[in-house]
Amino acid sequence: MNVKLHLTRLQILRLLPTSHTRLTTTWASASNLKASVPGELNLAVLLRDIKPEMHEGVFVFCTIADGAEISPALRPLLTFREQEGTTLVLRREEADSAGLGYQFASRLITLMVHSSLDAVGFLAAVTARLAKAGIAVNAVSAFHHDHLFVPEHRADEALGLLQDHSELT
Repeated sequence: MNVKLHLTRLQILRLLPTSHTRLTTTWASASNLKASVPGELNLAVLLRDIKPEMHEGVFVFCTIADGAEISPALRPLLTFREQEGTTLVLRREEADSAGLGYQFASRLITLMVHSSLDAVGFLAAVTARLAKAGIAVNAVSAFHHDHLFVPEHRADEALGLLQDHSELT
């Protein structure tokens, strides 16, 4: 019987005797290897392999005062500090429960191609396609993928446009 067991580094270290130096070194090497896998740079490949996926739920943009503590009850998908305050991107029901005002009720589309943070023109091509259709987009680049927040009422249309590769190239 094959059983896959997923443990965090801390869980593994708790199970080991105190002489775990070798495992720690091996773990660190494996972690660095994963982090060093480069993303795609070639624009044609990025656009061909875009693979947009829409997440469940509606996300909203909230702001709290600069320096204000984020409630432990909140689980923001994104936090960004600006001079005027801290932006939180949350699920709408979380914002409602916390009594936070918000703007831009949106759906989240992740572009599943592993894009490099150094890729040139990828988001420009994607957002230009949505702009041509009059669809607003708030884009976020993360280590592995790019993510698009699009208006809730136009999300299906945006997903369809992104799935049509011929219009992106």
